Amino acid sequence: MPIYKAPTRDTRFVINELLRLELYGDLPGFENASADMVDAVVEECGRFCSEVLAPINLSGDQEGCTRHADGTVTTPKGFKEAHAQFRKAGWGTLSAPEQFGGQGMPHVMGMMAEEFISSANQSWGMYPGLTGGAISAILAKGSPEQQAKYLPKMISNEWLGTMNLTEPHCGTDLGLIRTRAVPAADGSYAITGTKIFISAGDHDLTDNIIHLVLAKTPDAPDSTKGISLFIVPKVLVNDDGSLGERNAVSCGSIEHKMGIHANATCVMNYDGARGWMVGEENKGLAAMFIMMNAARLGVGIQGLSQAEAAYQNAVKYAQERRQGRALTGPAEPAEKADTLFVHPDVRRMLMDAKAYTEGMRALCLWGALQVDLSHKAVDEAERQMADDLISLLTPVIKGYGTDKGFDTCVNMQQVFGGHGFIEEWGMSQFVRDCRITQIYEGANGVQAMDLVGRKLPQNGGRAVQALFALVDGECAAAKLRPELEKLASQVEKANGELKAATMWFMQNGMANPNAIGAGAHHYMHIMGVVSLGLMWLRMATVSLDALAAGASDKAFYEAKLTTARYYGERFTPDAGALRRKIEAGSEALMALPVEAFATV
Repeated sequence: MPIYKAPTRDTRFVINELLRLELYGDLPGFENASADMVDAVVEECGRFCSEVLAPINLSGDQEGCTRHADGTVTTPKGFKEAHAQFRKAGWGTLSAPEQFGGQGMPHVMGMMAEEFISSANQSWGMYPGLTGGAISAILAKGSPEQQAKYLPKMISNEWLGTMNLTEPHCGTDLGLIRTRAVPAADGSYAITGTKIFISAGDHDLTDNIIHLVLAKTPDAPDSTKGISLFIVPKVLVNDDGSLGERNAVSCGSIEHKMGIHANATCVMNYDGARGWMVGEENKGLAAMFIMMNAARLGVGIQGLSQAEAAYQNAVKYAQERRQGRALTGPAEPAEKADTLFVHPDVRRMLMDAKAYTEGMRALCLWGALQVDLSHKAVDEAERQMADDLISLLTPVIKGYGTDKGFDTCVNMQQVFGGHGFIEEWGMSQFVRDCRITQIYEGANGVQAMDLVGRKLPQNGGRAVQALFALVDGECAAAKLRPELEKLASQVEKANGELKAATMWFMQNGMANPNAIGAGAHHYMHIMGVVSLGLMWLRMATVSLDALAAGASDKAFYEAKLTTARYYGERFTPDAGALRRKIEAGSEALMALPVEAFATV
């Protein structure tokens, strides 16, 4: 039976000591984010996830969801009861606006909860998780009437939401969608079409589900410029807020998937269902990106969360499993064999996992702080900087974060040897569940192209130049301290590789666009290496200061320093190899004719 205990100590370290939320106490929503309050919320959220959600993760995977003849879906045993507890405790309201019943806390706290929830039970967490993107779109583009009608019950999680984008014949290329929205005399629209891969498309956790659906009106351009966004409730909502009759939307089938078995990934059929336009006609793409950006950050943290859960189980197994002897001689001569921890290759996998998970946690929570500052910072320049950085790094958090998260899950399964391949140990589920994170909300190849094709040149490269300067400045400051000089030099060198790769794109991309496409994945990974390097440099700095101040938790900070040293030695060198792959260009990559790929 797999285990999970929320990493509350490390999370409190990042929020209170690295990010120091108390410094922002004069900003809206931060006034209640004192260190004591943060500690209490983190610990209690961790307890809920560890004790309520984690125990139904394996059983949910084994049981899956059930579709009924009327197009409704039942979730696995315990899921509905867990949602009732979740809603009663208000965990879904942490960073939602107070205006509509939320707690108005910093986005950082919502991101913390997302990690714990997803680590404990990714399939369950996707039911309330998708609601956040729908809420963001209605907040940004919905009318006051729509906001008043839907947001309070969505924020309270009395109702949940979905995002309906993909269709059988179109995934990333949304200009091809065929779902139609025909206007009615009362201002509503009749929505007809089929959507696929709709996470949490139907379930029994709530009495209503608010679907946000992309569709085209009759005279819309046949491209992405003709997309509109619509609110389509599963159950129609009366003017007084009560529920009316069932809408003409249903689950046609549940996809049979590699993982996330306990989440209902549905084919959704809209048969003239009543919907209401969100925002302006043919401007649905802008609203969609609001949903997608929120979801992409959430998916990035899913990569971390599955890696964290897998890592915890691998550590426990390595502590208990005895195989062979240490290369330097028996570590425990009284035993017939030593534990797996004595073997350097097992240590390599576990240290890789520790360096990734702790670094990625810091990056995700720091990224959430940038979301807060982009809206709430007093100074316009600070708001602009925060917005530039999080816009640039969103595809990195999603793409690099889930690539490394999946790799980590596979390595943690490897620690178990043959037992990792046996379902009862639960390691297979972490691998299977994590795999989807590299695909949905924009496959990671799309993330890489978004980074190099859109984010790099945006505003004349302002965002990436800001990142370069930020990393160089902090490396220069850290190099003044002897204990940090080596790590700072390693991160600085990796940042130099990132600069060189950026310059190569500028010099070669216009003449040969395929050069950009061939190197995009590698570029995204270099930026991931540098971003985590910046986080490890900051964590090492904070840990040194804590030890100098006589911190009582000495072992915690010493472990941080050792892991930071490991990151510098084992992760930052990858930046150079990745740059050389980029500079290889696209000639050999694109040279073979299609026929040459045939194997028979």
